[in-house]
Amino acid sequence: MAKAREDELADAYNSALALEKAGRLDEAAEAYARVLALDPEDHGGAAVRLASMGRGDVPLRAPEAYVETLFDQHADAFEDILVDQLGYHVPLILNEALKEHAPGPYARMLDLGCGTGLAGVALSESTHHRTGIDLSANMIDIAGENDLYDELYVGDAVAFVEEIEDEAPWDLIVATDVLPYLGDVQALFSGARRVSAPEAVFAFSTELLDAPGGTYAVGPHQRFHHALAYLERELASAGFGMVHVRDITVRHEEGVPQPGHLVIARSV
Repeated sequence: MAKAREDELADAYNSALALEKAGRLDEAAEAYARVLALDPEDHGGAAVRLASMGRGDVPLRAPEAYVETLFDQHADAFEDILVDQLGYHVPLILNEALKEHAPGPYARMLDLGCGTGLAGVALSESTHHRTGIDLSANMIDIAGENDLYDELYVGDAVAFVEEIEDEAPWDLIVATDVLPYLGDVQALFSGARRVSAPEAVFAFSTELLDAPGGTYAVGPHQRFHHALAYLERELASAGFGMVHVRDITVRHEEGVPQPGHLVIARSV
């Protein structure tokens, strides 16, 4: 992108964000529409911001360009931000839940959206061979430095489980803090089943959508929330049976606990 266009995009995005923070949502929506016109790939996440304001359709997922940019930018400070500032401990909660409800050891683990490797650390004692994938190349670089994974891939987690060939199936697939960037989970769940060994465990976290009859929505912090009944239906449709569901605090936003679920399922 040419420098002049980059400056125009930055000005448009900053203007939209300022209007949103000022509560001038109709004007912000117009400004975000301008952002999308300048940047159709949506590196700034305008589409999810519009949805979170109730001024746009809920997308099927967060734009790949947005997720990649977000995590590339924060890779060096990722663990400090997520663990120390936001109180994120889902991989540790998952480790304890697996010990109780689906104890390993597991020969092969697939870590979808592995980031810098928090799940790899938490599950290192119960897994032997570990594969990680993340959209952010910077995150993968850090995960590689930690020497926790036998294989690492840069790419989209959904595309990976839909398309990967010539790999042995995995008997543990984890997706901690992945669903907050996905709305429609059908492709993820069916892809996970595609690469699962017989009786494999599939475990993930999600943020709570407390709406009877709902499926998913974008919350005020531009993250997707999911209804538990919707997840149960999609798991069954993909070929997984529910093993355990636990109410958890996913993280804190501005000091406020964000409720969600930890789900453990098994391929059937």
